[in-house]
Amino acid sequence: MRVALGWLSEWIDLPAVDLLAERLTTAGIEIESIERTGPDLSSIRVGHVIAREKHPDADKLSLCRVDVGAGEPLEIVCGAPNVAAGQKVPVALVGAELPGGLRIKKSKIRGVTSNGMICSARELGLGESHDGILVLDPAAPVGKPLSEVLRTGDTVLDFELTPNRGDWASMLGIAREVKALFGGTLRFPVLTPAEAGEPAANRIAIAIEDHAGCHRYAARIVRAIRVGPSPAWLIAKLEAAGMRSVNNVVDVTNLVMLELGQPLHAFDLDCLRGRTVRVRAASAGEKLRTLDGQERELLASDLVIADEGGAIALAGVMGGADSEVHAGTTNVLLESAHFHPSRVRKTARRLGLHSEASYRFERSVDPDGQRRAADRAALLLAELASGTVAPGVVEATGEPAPRTAEILLDPARANRLLGTQLTATEMIALLARVDVAAAPAGALLRCQPPRFRADLSIPEDLIEEIARVHGYDAIPATLPAAALAGITLPPRRATLDAVRTSLVGAGLTELMTFVCVDAAEHDALRLAPGDARRASVRVTNPIHASQATLRTQLIGTVLRAARGNLARQTSALRIFELGRVFLRGAPGELPNEPLQAVVLITASEPGVWNPATTPVFFHAKGVAERLLADLGKPAMFVAGECEPFLHPAAAGTFTVAGRGVIAVGELHPDCAAAFEIDVPTALAVIDVDALDALATPSARYREVSRHPRVVRDLALLVAQGVPAGALIEAIRKQAGGLLTSATLFDRYEGKGVPEGKLSLAFRLVFQHKDRTLTEQEVVKATERVVALLSHDFGAELR
Repeated sequence: MRVALGWLSEWIDLPAVDLLAERLTTAGIEIESIERTGPDLSSIRVGHVIAREKHPDADKLSLCRVDVGAGEPLEIVCGAPNVAAGQKVPVALVGAELPGGLRIKKSKIRGVTSNGMICSARELGLGESHDGILVLDPAAPVGKPLSEVLRTGDTVLDFELTPNRGDWASMLGIAREVKALFGGTLRFPVLTPAEAGEPAANRIAIAIEDHAGCHRYAARIVRAIRVGPSPAWLIAKLEAAGMRSVNNVVDVTNLVMLELGQPLHAFDLDCLRGRTVRVRAASAGEKLRTLDGQERELLASDLVIADEGGAIALAGVMGGADSEVHAGTTNVLLESAHFHPSRVRKTARRLGLHSEASYRFERSVDPDGQRRAADRAALLLAELASGTVAPGVVEATGEPAPRTAEILLDPARANRLLGTQLTATEMIALLARVDVAAAPAGALLRCQPPRFRADLSIPEDLIEEIARVHGYDAIPATLPAAALAGITLPPRRATLDAVRTSLVGAGLTELMTFVCVDAAEHDALRLAPGDARRASVRVTNPIHASQATLRTQLIGTVLRAARGNLARQTSALRIFELGRVFLRGAPGELPNEPLQAVVLITASEPGVWNPATTPVFFHAKGVAERLLADLGKPAMFVAGECEPFLHPAAAGTFTVAGRGVIAVGELHPDCAAAFEIDVPTALAVIDVDALDALATPSARYREVSRHPRVVRDLALLVAQGVPAGALIEAIRKQAGGLLTSATLFDRYEGKGVPEGKLSLAFRLVFQHKDRTLTEQEVVKATERVVALLSHDFGAELR
């Protein structure tokens, strides 16, 4: 919503721009930008030419003595033929910068020092005239900035409306807000048109057949109009609001909508078939060609305006092409109605057809403003299109718009919630500033919100209004008076925090993506037909048609985020997302919402210090190992295909107590192609719920041993396919309490190793906390390990 302050000032007196913007923002209207149109003339001063003399050395130059309101009058050389004593003129002082970028300096012109410049309209960016200086109004105050004397542009506030404040979508609504915050008196434009000729009711009748969809419909007829361009002032107002001019008839309907917040539509009266305009539900399959030239197929839930031949407009959304105003139109029917917000919203969203009218109807318009808007538009058409307004407004009503019931407000509770000490009388005065009538009713206040404030329905709404008008900055900061007790995190929250902390500590950046996805991603991820993750939950009102289902996994959203980053030449990605996925439950039940985390890592480019990079699979595997270690979950890695979107030859699963908790692997080439990812990529899919359900061993601390460690390396020949993790697990169990660590440090196959065999080298570290180990103790422990590995895995010492 764009509000030109010059236009707004016609409705109410305004404070300084910065103060207005600050106060509106603190009251809930978030100002996104302040745009100043026209040249900045704040450095130009109003001067008074005291005397004008001929330049001693130039026939076409004048020497002027100019009072600029500060110090002695200045001598300025001027070449304009129309400069004269007694004039008020714009003066650029030394150091001032003109709109074109010229900075004024003290200079000698034909031997005479000039201390500034008297400016023309073109030099000030106010037009093309350069024949002489710009002569100001004789009443202009000397020394004032020119920006305060001439209206050389406007200031436009651009802000976003909250969905519940449809009344702000107009000059009237913002003027009411300014009145509430700063006081003042509203100034309405002239609303009542002069009427002549045949009454409107002789030509047209209104019939509301869908009583729930249309609460009120008012129509005016204006005859003998001349369609043409709008005047400059009207075009300027529309352009300041971000709208383009079409013709004087359409522009008038848009102007009144911006003024009063009531959308209007103008029909070519001579194109209507019959004399009755009907507001009805569309017939299933009925078609309408809208003003944008597209033919729309309608549903029975859509609300239409129809004549005796069929639909002529989508109610509250867009008019029909067959009845639009064109250059040859001479008679128009003005529509001003109140439609049910949800009916308009559903139609606009289903058709993807959002307009300025639907924007306002969706947020609710004033249920009592239809006749006022029709009268105002008819008056302007009579003035700007030379039309004649037919006597009378033709009206019809459906179900009455819901009235806001009286609200009982407890002043003591309001003070308790706000932390204020306002009296009931002060609250009544604050509410009166937003047109809420309040009166004492015992210890309570009986409050009646105005009809145009559909957002006020419960006491908390009124408490918010009291806080807004009183000023949030005027509410003192107070600590709550309550007994505070220590809290502990729920186990699941502790697990979530631990997972997030570990992944961030591993150098990953967290993503937060939208939960709605395209169901076509199931094929891109190679999910099997019977995979439960294909059973998506559809969203009734998706924000976008291509994102109509809730995600059943995080892989797709993370891959799309990676694709976007890679397309912008961001390499070496290390990202993760932690969130819920939605799996369809039994019929009639809500979906299951397990927690999941996905890590994505892409290969880094070789550099000076890492000329040969480690395969990206091992980076993802290392992140998973670090996470499990941080959570205290003793895990085993089992290689093999685990997810369809992972490469079967470079994938595996970490298991804890026999339960799979993390799947790790490189991205399958088919998935990489589907998501347009052309760099080596590895993923880790973390089942957060499974990790949370598994018991975590209690942390046990022990004193660091002061005695030396004993290191033994074992090189073993084992059959290919024997997991190293299983060997390490067996070593730890068999070596006993003397073993402090067992790690794999070498893997070799090739020359010197029998076919079908692998050489795996493990480093075993032994240490006792109280004494130095003997050679015999270490040898015995090592022999037990070798014997077990030989018996269980067929391992041989090299």
